[in-house]
Amino acid sequence: MDKENYLTVTALTKYIKRKFDVDPYLGRIYLVGEISNLRIRPHAHQYFSLKDDQAKISAIMFKSAFEKVKFTPETGMKVLVTGRISVYEPTGSYQIYIDSMEPDGVGALYQAYEQLKKKLSAEGLFTAPKQPLVRFPKRIAVVTSPSGAVIRDIITTTRRRFPIAQLVLFPAQVQGTEAAKEIAARIQQVNQLGNFDTLIIGRGGGSIEDLWPFNEEIVARAIFESQIPIISSVGHETDTTIADLVADVRAATPTAAAELATPVLSEEILNLAQRRTRIFNAFMNQLKKERQSLNRLSQSYVFQDPRRLYEGYVQNVDYLNDSLKQNMVAALNHYENQWTKINQRLYLNTPLNRIKQNEQVVLNLQTRLSRAIQAVFTTKSTQLQHSITSLDYLSPLKIMGRGYSYVTKQDRVVKQVSELQIDTEIELHLSDGTAQAKITDIKDGGLKND
Repeated sequence: MDKENYLTVTALTKYIKRKFDVDPYLGRIYLVGEISNLRIRPHAHQYFSLKDDQAKISAIMFKSAFEKVKFTPETGMKVLVTGRISVYEPTGSYQIYIDSMEPDGVGALYQAYEQLKKKLSAEGLFTAPKQPLVRFPKRIAVVTSPSGAVIRDIITTTRRRFPIAQLVLFPAQVQGTEAAKEIAARIQQVNQLGNFDTLIIGRGGGSIEDLWPFNEEIVARAIFESQIPIISSVGHETDTTIADLVADVRAATPTAAAELATPVLSEEILNLAQRRTRIFNAFMNQLKKERQSLNRLSQSYVFQDPRRLYEGYVQNVDYLNDSLKQNMVAALNHYENQWTKINQRLYLNTPLNRIKQNEQVVLNLQTRLSRAIQAVFTTKSTQLQHSITSLDYLSPLKIMGRGYSYVTKQDRVVKQVSELQIDTEIELHLSDGTAQAKITDIKDGGLKND
């Protein structure tokens, strides 16, 4: 086959895309499926998939179409979409280009309402402390349609109840795609002016689509950030919007909002008159009590005889004067005694007196030293005489004087018989001298030895 009969991939893809684009059945598709692989990209095109139990298709939703969705799509959510089927040429994959989307089984607005309600509740916008309303407002701002029945009802009710309050209308759209931004802008404008006591926002009843601007996040956050107390009056009593939940006070109707914002002037005037009467009566009763108390005091003995006021003080002064004199005398005696004692101590501690005392101490010590030396000398003399006597008793000369002697041989003392022999010359030492001798006989243990 010739090469000219072969198609390029691009040519084939263009042909298939052309088939998809001109097919009348694929130009408008109504599809139900479960969202898969969705990661929302803020202010951008969204890419995800739609699937059921047996198949899956890629999907794209351009930024302009996605901004019109009233709820927040989530992975796993079952939705109803409309769009067209086409081919993405670079990859050759077919996909659905979605124009609109709504939850399957639940209205899109209701789904968006519940999602925003859950989000703001988690942030604490509903449970945050509410601002109290000013009881006697001077200026009241009203954000609503200039041509609706709401402003007429508020004007009528306010003029009837509290005509001295000034109403200022801040006209705004209360229905339509641009209404939420305009309502939020008017709330911010009132806060920027800052000279209003109360702010009322509202509109008449209608469907959820009609009331939807008051369910927008931008309006809810503007109400929450307001420094002026806000009364929300949107729809009928059975309608509850996000604005009602965030506002400081919710009113069932515009008339109820005006009643909450203003007191009844005639009733307040009557209350003032009643309070004036009560104050006057209370003052008169108090004045009466004070007059009675004054009369009782004027009859008191103090005012009858004023001298009694200071009799006790005079007596007390005399007592204190006597007590002061006694204390002064006692203090002088005490200090005089102290001076005498100190003077005696100074006399005893003068240098001359201390010298005399020390001389007497030296004499006493000398006497004691002499006595001690004499006692020691006597004791030592006695001990010496005793020692001499003991040595005399132990002297060999004393023993020899009683008839004893000792023998030496060659200047050595002979202690045993075994040291001697016959004809050995020895020397006898006696008490009065020495004698030479010779051994002629030796006896050992009483036996004779030749």
